[in-house]
Order: sequence, then structure tokens, then C-alpha cells
Amino acid sequence: MSIRIAYKTLRKEVPGHVTILLACKTRTPDEIREAVAAGATDLGQNYVQEAESLMEALGGRAGAVRWHMIGPLQKNKINKALRLFDVVQTVHSMKQAREIQQRAEAIGKHLSVYIEVNIGEESAKSGAPPEQEAVLQLARGISTLANLRLEGLMTMGPFLDDPEAIRPYFRKTREIFDHIRSLNEPGIDLTVLSMGMSDSYRVAIEEGSTMIRPGTIVFGPRPA
Repeated sequence: MSIRIAYKTLRKEVPGHVTILLACKTRTPDEIREAVAAGATDLGQNYVQEAESLMEALGGRAGAVRWHMIGPLQKNKINKALRLFDVVQTVHSMKQAREIQQRAEAIGKHLSVYIEVNIGEESAKSGAPPEQEAVLQLARGISTLANLRLEGLMTMGPFLDDPEAIRPYFRKTREIFDHIRSLNEPGIDLTVLSMGMSDSYRVAIEEGSTMIRPGTIVFGPRPA
């Protein structure tokens, strides 16, 4: 199945209110061009250097989509990331948020950000603790930073063979999301819940995801 057909098939299946963000780690410029031609509006990259090379290869077409940083953002990559990305989905601490704010203010950039929640409490993954109060306090802090717009929460969820086994993690993330939204606090307006990938997007949508991050279901397996 071609990338074009795979994307259009997925778009028909996924509810209209759910954004499809294509995870394009290791994908070629030609693959990305085909996806964008099929209607893709949002692309996610894990690595700053790879994103830079891909955008250069795409030329003017790179500006036709919204670029999301979906991998860990290292301090020494913030300056370059600010020039490339529209959204950083992996903000996990006030220290990191202040670093991004400082660099964004220096260049006059306003950036959308999501809080990454380490919902499985996995030591190998970054993210805020999966506790309502911890995420709320981080949201309150980010809301005071003039150049950052807090738009949502993001989670990876554990890598489990059975998508149903991930359901409780997605549900807990949605509960944190709903709790913060219910407070209607000034400056905090969460609208995006980013969770679910190629093997788990159906469950994620059932549990309230408004943005899924598939890759292989559209592009096919990554090169070995």
C-alpha cells in the first residue's frame, strides 16, 4: 500500500477531531513529500539534527506543515530546535521550561508546548510524574512564561505487546488532563491530549486522545 493510500485510509478511520501527527524519524524526504501531498498537516521528529536535514531537503514544502518535537530536548539543542519546531511536546520540568523560555525570548519566538507525562513511571523515559498535583504545578509554572503557550499533555505509555494493556495508562493520563481542565485556571487552557502510536492509536482515541502519533502504519516498517 502506498503512503498516500495508507494516510487517506487512516484519515477516514480516525475521527475528524483527532489530529494525525506522523512520526517521521528515519523517513526520507520523498516519503514525507508523499504524505504531505496526501494531506498530512503535522509531522513529528525525535532528533533536532535529523529534523534540520529533512526540512532542508523539503525546501519550501517544509513550511506547509506544523513541526513537533516529540523526542527529548537536550539543553544544548534548544536554540536550534526553536528555529525549527512549532511545538515541543516533551517539556517535563520547570527548569527545562525556563531554559526554553529564556532562549525563545532572546529571539522573539513564541512556542507551543505540551507537558510530557511519564505515565508508566519508567526510569528510562523522561516526563513529569504521573500525579495530578505535580502536573498541575508544572502547568501553573509554564503558564507564567510569556513566550510559551501551554496547549496540552503528551505521553508515550509503556511499550507493551497488547494495546489493551496500555489502556489504563492512557486513561490515567486523560484523568489528569480532565482534572486540570476542570479547574478553569487563568492562563491554563489545555486542548490537546497527545497519545497513541501505530499499534495503540485505537485504544488511545477511545480513552480521549485528540492527537495520535502513528508512523509505521502509514510509512511501513523502518529500515533495519
